[in-house]
Formats: sequence, structure tokens, C-alpha cells
Amino acid sequence: MPGSPYTDLDRPPLSAARLRRALVAPHGPWRQLELRAETGSTNADVVEAARAGEPEGLVVVAERQTAGRGRRGRVWQSPPRAGIATSVLLRPGEAVPERGWAPVPPQGYGWMPLLAGVALVEAVARLAELDARLKWPNDLLLDGAKCAGVLAEAVPGPAPDRPPAIVVGIGLNVTLRADELPENPTGLPATSLQLAGATATDRDPLLRALLRALADWYERWRDAGGDAVASGLRDAYLAGCATVGRQVRVLLPDGREVRGTATGVDPDGQLLVDAPEGELRLAAGDVLHLR
Repeated sequence: MPGSPYTDLDRPPLSAARLRRALVAPHGPWRQLELRAETGSTNADVVEAARAGEPEGLVVVAERQTAGRGRRGRVWQSPPRAGIATSVLLRPGEAVPERGWAPVPPQGYGWMPLLAGVALVEAVARLAELDARLKWPNDLLLDGAKCAGVLAEAVPGPAPDRPPAIVVGIGLNVTLRADELPENPTGLPATSLQLAGATATDRDPLLRALLRALADWYERWRDAGGDAVASGLRDAYLAGCATVGRQVRVLLPDGREVRGTATGVDPDGQLLVDAPEGELRLAAGDVLHLR
């Protein structure tokens, strides 16, 4: 049947009802899950909801994005049902008395995209049984090729006294074939779980594993008051990071470029680079691993 989501048997549609039963719980962070056949950008959808005052816990999943966004305004697109495109709404700056959570200070928000990267690594390793690594801050690499990315955005509160929301978007290539892979303007090759030899490419359990890992790390981080060291998040990130210990070239947001050795990640999630001009702490930038 033309237009049916079942025309490609390797890419069956997701079930909103099954996902809600598995993920939406009274005491967990996911309060509402919306599955859309098509949207411009899941991040844009959740940003709009955040601006309207939507509480923490919204999850938006799209079978197809027509204007998905990556960092630095890059486009992230894939054929229908060939990947995972999801965005979540979190409000770490707000207290949650019933959970004993105090507001996380704004300087801790930089860990949100790294936290999502750790969750991605865990989900891919557990379900796909692949050796996934992270290029700082949060690009998922399989054998040096990019398979997923994370985009985190701070959204001002609907009232002056309300802390900003954090929208975290994740795009994961699952069954893209070689002729469907996007071009990356940084020169980093792209791949998918299927091309990398994943043992599982069923998006339903992959999405469940991803959102559960994201929830687990968010709860541990909030339990520790947003302290990445005390929660174990920093150690988990360093264990999965392929950038630390490498010679790197970093293109900074202002157009400058630095070269040096990536030596670690500080307690605020910034990349430490030993450069000719001294130790640098970088909060943002495009990293290229040098041989």
C-alpha cells in the first residue's frame, strides 16, 4: 500500500502505546510521550513546549525529521524510520521536593549534553553490542565514524523568576544504508548501527534503552545536586571518551583554532587542552582527532 509505514519491513513503525506503557511512570522523569509521523525538528517542538511552560518530562519522538538540527546549525536528516530522533524536556534548575532534589546551579547545566552522550554509549553497547565511543562533547563514534549526535539547548523560562529549561535532542542512525548516509561538513565520516554490524537494530528496544539510561543518569546527577563527580557521571564520561589523550584540533565558536593534547574534562564538563599557549578550558568547539 503506497505510503504505508510497513512497506519497508526492515524499518517497522514505532508504537506510541507500547512506548508509553514501558517508559511513562508516576515516579520517573518521563511524564508524557508524543510520537509523530513527521515533524520539522523534535528539538524545535520541545523548545516551543518549554517556552509555553510545559513541565519537565516531555518526550517527543519522530519517525521522520525534515529539518533536524545539529550543533552549529548543521542539518540532521534520515529516511523515515531509519533512525531515532527524539528530544526531551528537563528542568534541572527547579526543585523537586518529593524527590529531595534541590535546584542545580546554572554552571552545572553544561553536563546535560555529556550526560546524554553517556546514556547513548550505554544503550548502544548494551543493545547493539558495539564498542561505542564519544568525541567531546557528545558525538557517538563507531570505528571513528559518527553514528549519533546530541544537541542541548537552554530555553528561557516563561516567567522572569523561572529557571531555564534544557531541551536535549538525540539523533541516532540505526538502519541507514551506505547511499543514505549524510555528508558531514567537518569531514568526519558517517555510519549507522546496521553498517557497523550491530547485533540489534530494532528501534523500539533501542529507544527504550536510551531513554531509560538517560533517566537513570539524570536521576543520579540530580540526587547528587548536579555534581558530576559525586554522581559518577564524570568518571563514566571519561571511560567512554575517545578524545582524552589524543592530539586534537579545535575550531572555536568565534572562528579561532587551537591545537594541543586533550588531557581531560574538568568538573564543569569543559575540555582540557594542553596547548602551546598553556592549558585551555574549552566549553564549546568542534573537535578533530589528529593522527
